[in-house]
Amino acid sequence: MRIGIAAVTLGVDDLERSLRFYRDGLGLTTEGIIGTEFARDATTPGGAVAMFTLADGLILSLYGRADLALDADIPVERVAGSPMSLGVFVDHRDDVDHTLERAERAGGRIVRAPLERPWGIYAGYFADPDDHLWEVVHFMGGTAG
Repeated sequence: MRIGIAAVTLGVDDLERSLRFYRDGLGLTTEGIIGTEFARDATTPGGAVAMFTLADGLILSLYGRADLALDADIPVERVAGSPMSLGVFVDHRDDVDHTLERAERAGGRIVRAPLERPWGIYAGYFADPDDHLWEVVHFMGGTAG
């Protein structure tokens, strides 16, 4: 069996705010929030979600933290922050700076300003409004591996 990652779902506190950050701030394309007709109750998660199809076909989903926790049957405290980072590879060094600036203008936070690393990348980090960590990377040699 060959396994590939088809979707990454981020648990968020405020779906509307996160939609604005990724759609309006970062410029990702989406149909907006869908599934609102499926309301949460004590045992069933709600269906409201925003989905973005990224350039490589990967789906980035934004889903309420409480709904994600209920769906996975875990405590809501487990759906928080970022014990990992998501990576974005860009073609040009200036794209790193522009992406970080765009994220900050949209309500994100610069975690680490971009800098050259000895292993041949120029990269920096930002956090979205829910503290999900993103690294923006330019490979100074021109390729990602």
